Amino acid sequence: MTKPLYIQIANQIRDNINEGVYKIGDKLPTETQLAQHFQVNRHTLRRALASLKREGLIRVNQGRGTFVAGTPIFYPMGQNASYEEALLAQGRQSHCKLLRLLQTYADDKITNNLNVESGEPVALIERLNLADNQPIGLITSYFSLIRFPELLQQSYRVQPLTDVLKDTYGCEYIRQTTKISTCLVKVQEARLLHLPINHPIFRIESTHFDQEEQVIEFRISRLRGDLVELFFES
Repeated sequence: MTKPLYIQIANQIRDNINEGVYKIGDKLPTETQLAQHFQVNRHTLRRALASLKREGLIRVNQGRGTFVAGTPIFYPMGQNASYEEALLAQGRQSHCKLLRLLQTYADDKITNNLNVESGEPVALIERLNLADNQPIGLITSYFSLIRFPELLQQSYRVQPLTDVLKDTYGCEYIRQTTKISTCLVKVQEARLLHLPINHPIFRIESTHFDQEEQVIEFRISRLRGDLVELFFES
């Protein structure tokens, strides 16, 4: 018995993915191009793509196109969680790009979460986390410059932030409080994360304490929900 046409097309695209014609992260041709290639109407083509999407083989980014999906990136949450070590354990390449390193002043949110005075000078350190050269998270950290006066003079392109805190200031931190929500990505964030504007993302606010239970960092993370799964370990 002949299989329905949309299943035949789905099978061909699946074979192309398995054979490496389309690799993880690759963008598929447009619906019009695929319909022309398989000589079918777009309704049939869309049924084939919907079938592959249900299998988790492809993902659709509104306004950007259809991409070959990979296995989810498990993003660790919890005490002493290490993003870099977690990616290495998953066989992925980890890279962190420093975007901003500057002095600003504590507003109400920073004051409440970093346990500093309103208007107190704070260090803002913003980084873009990548997995296999694909952006997955935008991380903004705040530190008191009264407690860590030389923090902005450190070389974060050479030494990770956690190592600077430990080696220079003797601070080892744990993730003490974490608040997770979802929001729509803003224009600048969308550009950095390679997402369409108003795409939903994870927003995570976390406060980190040192070994003496003193607040050392307030962090705001924006993560791509289409690529990461948050992993908690108690």
